[in-house]
Amino acid sequence: MFSLGDLYQQVIIDHTKSPRNFGKLDPCNHDAEGYNPLCGDQLHIYLQINADNIIEAIKFEGQGCSISTASASLMTEALKGKPVAEFERLFAAFHHMATADMEEAPDEDALGKLAVLSGVKEFPSRIKCATLCWHTLKAAIEDKAEPVRTE
Repeated sequence: MFSLGDLYQQVIIDHTKSPRNFGKLDPCNHDAEGYNPLCGDQLHIYLQINADNIIEAIKFEGQGCSISTASASLMTEALKGKPVAEFERLFAAFHHMATADMEEAPDEDALGKLAVLSGVKEFPSRIKCATLCWHTLKAAIEDKAEPVRTE
């Protein structure tokens, strides 16, 4: 039988070996840096948001653990072409999923493919790895100058 845990492992491996939307976006009109000192993950998010508040393009670069890379890859896939309001909705849903009680099932309707990352709850020290890209994207949208740190 195929379990969510098996899917979690396969998706992490796939997005780590072949991250989507990886690289520098030039030009961009929003960007931010993020750093997770516990794991050593370093991330830079680039965005092009149009006048209608649509994320036209989104890319990331940096180095990090497999969970950090896979989370950033899945996040960029989920948000490319979407309104910034969709980011805000997904940010709240993803953060809730990552920090919710272990027995609480992820809201697959709200999260889509991102629900596969619910397996990170089994490794509490890795939750910051999975959420770093989300906090960094929030900082980029808000034009925060200081790098995001997950400590």
